Amino acid sequence: MMQKAMMAATSRTLLFVSLLSSPKHFSYYPFLKPSRVFRGFKPFCSAPSPILTTIDPDDLKHSMLLERLRTRHLKHSAKLPSSSPSMPPQNLPVLGQETEAYDKGKGKKKKKIMADSFEELGLSEEVMGAVREMGIEVPTEIQCIGIPSVLEEKSVVLGSHTGSGKTLAYMLPLVQLLRRDEAMLGMLTKPRRPRAVVLCPTRELSEQVFRVAKSISHHARFRSTMVSGGGRLRPQEDSLNNPIDMVVGTPGRVLQHIDDGNMVYGDIKYLVLDEADTMFDRGFGPDIRKFLGPLKNRALKPNGQGFQTILVTATMTKAVQKLIDEEFQGIEHLRTSTLHKKIASARHDFIKLSGSENKLEALLQVLEPSLAKGNRVMVFCNTLNSSRAVDHFLGENQISTVNYHGEVPAEQRVENLNKFKSDDGDCPTLVCTDLAARGLDLDVNHVIMFDFPLNSIDYLHRTGRTARMGAKGKVTSLVAKKGLLLAERIEAAIRKNESLESLTVDNVRRDTARTRITEQKGKNVKLFKTSNLKNKTKAVSASVRTSGKEPTIAKSVKSTAPAKPSKKIVKVSKSLETAKTSAVRKKNRSVGGSSEGKKLKVVGFSGQASSSKRESFTPS
Repeated sequence: MMQKAMMAATSRTLLFVSLLSSPKHFSYYPFLKPSRVFRGFKPFCSAPSPILTTIDPDDLKHSMLLERLRTRHLKHSAKLPSSSPSMPPQNLPVLGQETEAYDKGKGKKKKKIMADSFEELGLSEEVMGAVREMGIEVPTEIQCIGIPSVLEEKSVVLGSHTGSGKTLAYMLPLVQLLRRDEAMLGMLTKPRRPRAVVLCPTRELSEQVFRVAKSISHHARFRSTMVSGGGRLRPQEDSLNNPIDMVVGTPGRVLQHIDDGNMVYGDIKYLVLDEADTMFDRGFGPDIRKFLGPLKNRALKPNGQGFQTILVTATMTKAVQKLIDEEFQGIEHLRTSTLHKKIASARHDFIKLSGSENKLEALLQVLEPSLAKGNRVMVFCNTLNSSRAVDHFLGENQISTVNYHGEVPAEQRVENLNKFKSDDGDCPTLVCTDLAARGLDLDVNHVIMFDFPLNSIDYLHRTGRTARMGAKGKVTSLVAKKGLLLAERIEAAIRKNESLESLTVDNVRRDTARTRITEQKGKNVKLFKTSNLKNKTKAVSASVRTSGKEPTIAKSVKSTAPAKPSKKIVKVSKSLETAKTSAVRKKNRSVGGSSEGKKLKVVGFSGQASSSKRESFTPS
C-alpha cells in the first residue's frame, strides 16, 4: 500500500537546496514540484526526471536536526570562502574565530585561533571535570589565549576587559601544573610551604579567587587557603600550618605571615598578580618588590629554582606598562581585541545636566524605573561625601541601599555585598566609590555614574560591573559641566569602537586648549598676511604716484610673508629705491635731506609719510 502511494506521488521529489551566503547559512528541505523554479536557488543536485525513492521519516528528521545544529554552529563564524555548487554541505570547513596576541617585547602580532571547547586547550580530564561542573562549555577569548601559554610555563601578562573569565584563564592551567609536578617530580604538599601564591589587591577579590580555587579542588585534588587583611591572624596561622599547595591573599598580610615565620619561600614556583594594574598604580609596588626580592635572588643562584609569573589586568596604562617591563624583563603580553574598549553587550547612555537641574532628582528619575524592572543597580560616586549624600537622599525616598566605600569596615563590606547579591531583593541598590569598581564579580543589571569619573580607566572598571560573560547590561552617566569634555571624548570613542586608553579630565582639557590655540594662531597668521599684503600694495601705489607711472603691482609685490623687524624693512626700502627711475632720485636730491629718511617714509605700512620710525611701522 505504501509503495502504491509513493508511485502515485511521482510528480514530487525531494530536493536538497542550500543557499550559501555570508555570514549566515540557510538550509531548506522542501518538497517541490520539478517544474517549479525559484530565482537565486542553485541546488547541489537536480533530477531531470522524477526519481522514485522511499524516504524514512526518521532519517529525514535526523538529517534536518543535524543541519540545524551545523547552521547554528556556523552562525557566528568567520566569513567562509566561496565554494562551488558541486561541493556537498557536509564537507564545508568549520572555521573558528580568530583573535590577536601582542608580544610587546618583540613588537610582533600573533594570531590565535579561538577554540570551540576546553578540551582543545590541552586541559586534563580531572580539570575538565571542574569545568563541566561549572556548566561552562565554550572558552572565552582570553581563556583561549591564556590557558595554552600558562601550560607552556611562560611568564605572561593576560589583558582583557572585565568579566571576560580571566580568573579561570590562569587558575585552570595553574592547578594542572601543580598536579603535573606531583606526578612527574614527586613534589609533596607541605605545611607553610606553598608552591603557588596568588596576590590580590582587596579582600573581596581574594575571596572570589579562593572560591574558584575551592570549586576546582573538588575534582583536581589540591589544597588552598586564604590569608587577607581584615581577618583574624590566628585562624590563618592554623591553616598555614597544615599541608597547602596554594595561598591566596593580599600582599600586606602575606608578607606579615612570612615575617612571622608562618610561611616560607622555599617551594614557591608559580606567582600570580591579579589586577596587576591596581597593584602598581595604587601603592602596592613596594610590597610586590619586597615579595619578589627573595624569589629573584633564589633564581640567580647556581642550580637555583626559577618561578613563573602571571599578571592579570583589565586595563594597562603606559606608566604601569613601563613598570611591569622593568620589573619582569622578557615577560610576554597577551591582549584580547576588547582591551580598553567598550563591552559589546552593554548599552551606554550619557545624560547632560544643566546647572539649574538637581542632580539628586535626576538620579531618582533614572533609578526608579530601573528598580521597578527588578534590576540590581550600582550607583558610583567619586568621594565619600558624595556617597553619603546619595545614600541619605535615597533613604528619604524610601529606597533601600547598602554602602561600599573605604570607611565601611571590611567585615561590614562583605555583609553589605551579601545583602546586595541576595535573591530576596531587599537591598537592590549599592551606593559605592571606586573601591567597588575593581575585582568584584557581581550580577548587576544597571550601573549609574552619579559622579562622572576623572579618567577613562575608572570608567572602564565601573562599566565592567555589568554585562559580564556576555550578559546584557546598561550604563547611565549623569554628566555635569565639570566632566563634559571627558564624557564627550569617551562617547565619541565608544561610538567609533576606539580604545579608551589614557583619557583623563586634565589631558582632554589640555588637548582642547591646545587645539583652540592652534586654530587662533592660524586665524591670526591669515589676518596678518592679508593686512601685510594690503599695506605693501598701498606702499607700491604711493611710490608709483610719486613717479607718475602706471602701477605694476604684480611685479612690485613678490611676497606676502609677515612683516620682519626694522632692519629687514630698511633692506626692502633699498630694493624699492633701486627700482625707481633716475628722475625720482634727482627729485629727492633737489628737495634735500637724507635719502634714507625718504626711503623709510615711502615704505610705511599706511603708505603715508611720517615723521618717526614707530609711526611708519605701525600697521593700519
